[in-house]
Parts: sequence; C-alpha cells; structure tokens
Amino acid sequence: METAHVKSEEKVFQDKIEILIAIGAATAANCIPCFEHLYEKAIGSGVKLAEIKRASDIAGRVKKGAHIALTNSINELTGIEETRDLPCNKTTKNACCG
Repeated sequence: METAHVKSEEKVFQDKIEILIAIGAATAANCIPCFEHLYEKAIGSGVKLAEIKRASDIAGRVKKGAHIALTNSINELTGIEETRDLPCNKTTKNACCG
C-alpha cells in the first residue's frame, strides 16, 4: 500500500517534469512572457536553476536543428547545393534533434 508521502513525492516529481517541459516549449516558441511566468513557477516549486537551464538548452538545440532542416529543404528546393549538418550529426533535411 502506498503512503500519502510517496504519492506526494510522485506528484511533486510530475509537476516538476511538466514545468520543465513547458519551459522547453516556451524557449522553443521564443515566448519571453511564458518563460518568465514558468521560471517563477519553477523556482517556487523547487526546480533547480541547473534544471531550468538544461531544459532551455535542449529546446534551443531542437529549435536550431529545426531551422537548419528548414534551410536545407529550402536550399534543395531552390537548387542551392549547400547542406548544413544538424546538431545530431544527421544530414537529412527531415530530422531535427537536440
């Protein structure tokens, strides 16, 4: 039988994960007001600065990969023979990753 303490710890963990996902989404969307709101919520929920930074950094790499994939696709469609490598070391235009 689970105790109330264990359930409480699971809820805190789930809340923390949700906040970090939202921080990543706000970063990828360039939404400063969202990031600021979520940052305050994260700090108030005990999320560490290093965790916030990591979520934001991962989102930034994914966003960068998506931009490179788009640029590669545009270059291919317009006949420009320039292809940039994605952050995940893949050259296909359809993959973006962090």
